[in-house]
Amino acid sequence: MYKLLIRPLFFLFDPEKIHHFTFSMIRFCNKIPLFPGLIKRVYRVEDTRLERELFGLKFKNPVGLAAGFDKDAKLYNELNNFGFGFVEIGTLTPKPQPGNPKKRLFRLQSDSAIINRMGFNNGGVIEAVERLKKNKSVLIGGNIGKNKITPNDEAVEDYKICFEALFNYVDYFVVNVSSPNTPNLRELQDKEPLTKLLQTLKDLNAKKEAPKPILLKIAPDLTDSQLMDIIDIILETKIDGVIATNTTISREGLTSENKVEMGGLSGTPLSHRSTEVIRFLAQKSNKAFPIIGVGGIHSAQDALDKFEAGADLIQLYTGFIYEGPKLVKSINKALLKKED
Repeated sequence: MYKLLIRPLFFLFDPEKIHHFTFSMIRFCNKIPLFPGLIKRVYRVEDTRLERELFGLKFKNPVGLAAGFDKDAKLYNELNNFGFGFVEIGTLTPKPQPGNPKKRLFRLQSDSAIINRMGFNNGGVIEAVERLKKNKSVLIGGNIGKNKITPNDEAVEDYKICFEALFNYVDYFVVNVSSPNTPNLRELQDKEPLTKLLQTLKDLNAKKEAPKPILLKIAPDLTDSQLMDIIDIILETKIDGVIATNTTISREGLTSENKVEMGGLSGTPLSHRSTEVIRFLAQKSNKAFPIIGVGGIHSAQDALDKFEAGADLIQLYTGFIYEGPKLVKSINKALLKKED
């Protein structure tokens, strides 16, 4: 029903406006008696064989919702009903910021893709914390970044502020230095500034009574040499894992007229490259750390390819928009079939 009726209707409207409309509808419907239970019954797959234990956390299943969908932690409880094993909120910054000028979100329907240049639009970490206090047992990842106006040489302080504010309300952290939509942010992926940032957060974490896992989210556009640097940094700082990958600035092979838009590309065109990055990291590190795979997962087979390449968990974003919530169920069903 989603792909035949709902998606064609939604795709008639501006992507950002329909995103907010969809949030309103999901929130409204979840207030209707019995509706949340119905959604859980339709989309959730409950089976202990799907459980995964990584960095001290137990995931009910390995299919998560990627950061960017619920930036401000407004709907994580309701979205969890669609069968996700975990939900990542953010990217959050210390201060609220509007992001880049609109229009900043574009569908590439012929390519099953999206280009966004949102620019870390969010209401700030403090607002999100208030909403996270209402968590009903959802496993939450906190994706953190820096404000646009913060220069790179002061960026560490922004990450520290977000880390401290979120610490009691998320289960793991993701350090985002790979978005192409904040000026100069990707420069923080260079070896020296990245090592400094991660080591600072690691030292801060070590002072806590119960430290939280810290992961790094990387771009798909890194060279093999840069990926080797990432492996070295992860092993040196002993952070807990990596998320591969964020959106790409590449436009190779696109057919849509919207391919000329600036921003990060997600969806089917990213699938092969993100899987390549996962495989490279897993093989070159001898699987020394967990990997969460994300990028271009539009089918159960896409997900299985990520796991085969070395991913321990996966996340959906654009595939969830194009394929609908049934995708979560189909991936979990495929994983169980593989177990049989």
